[in-house]
Amino acid sequence: MKKLSVLAFALLSFLSFAQEVSQETVKTVITMLASDEMKGRLIGTPENQKSAEYIAKLFKENNLEYCTGNSYLVPFQYKGQAVYNVCGIKKGVSEKMLGFSGHFDHIGTNDDKGDNIYNGADDDASGITALAGISQYFKNKKPQFSMVFMAFNGEEAGLLGSKAISEDKGLDKIYSNLTALFNFEMIATESEFGKNAMFMTGNDFSDLDELFNEHSKGTIKIHPDPYAAEQLFYRSDNVSFARKKIVAHSFSTADMSKIKHYHEVNDDFTIVDVENMTQMINDFAKTVEKLSPKNFNPKYNSKVKLN
Repeated sequence: MKKLSVLAFALLSFLSFAQEVSQETVKTVITMLASDEMKGRLIGTPENQKSAEYIAKLFKENNLEYCTGNSYLVPFQYKGQAVYNVCGIKKGVSEKMLGFSGHFDHIGTNDDKGDNIYNGADDDASGITALAGISQYFKNKKPQFSMVFMAFNGEEAGLLGSKAISEDKGLDKIYSNLTALFNFEMIATESEFGKNAMFMTGNDFSDLDELFNEHSKGTIKIHPDPYAAEQLFYRSDNVSFARKKIVAHSFSTADMSKIKHYHEVNDDFTIVDVENMTQMINDFAKTVEKLSPKNFNPKYNSKVKLN
């Protein structure tokens, strides 16, 4: 009987470990999206479309359901053509939902000789990698919250994709149950707070970071926004949902005093800290696993301005 117990414990430990996202997975996703083949993922280009289809493939592999219709691809119009956001759902115990998002478009190429591709590894292939990782972590789990995963297009052109999908009436049932949205924006490098740490934009506007940190138990840590004067809360895709009165913030590791790759051609895989990203994704997912509608219900306060 004792031997059986030890074997069962060992198997349980193996299964628990096996559910974690690997560094190889993180490397595979971010290198694919930030490859030269994707030519900077500019909205409206074939490479941007290919990126959307690749993300849809990842969502399918992680057993997500469609948000609407019969596809993960959710269309909107851009300069007279159909372009796409990508959306998938993980059903949990409750109909109440948590949202996870990032943008997959970037700024394309330039006409210079030599390296002329803005690969956008940090901005924001890293955020999409977080979506892929978290959805993979929960692939064979049934969390307390249901989850919606949204990869936005057209952020660089003016938050176009997040605005379009936030106004999509076909997703109103999702939004009516959406408790909070975590938007990942540039998490490929180590933050000024060290390893396994992010900052949250608009941290003074809600108690989301405080509630999250209570459940993270000293693993991943969410810090206040060190660039509050830049008003980043109002300049990223989270604001499209904040305007719907949904608690929505962006999460980043970008150390603005050090990074030299923002909207530059050197924003490629060479700047990515795969080990740190993998740790953050796993610890973020483990914390989310502890959350339920009973213990996690963040609220805005009067400081947020959404008019």
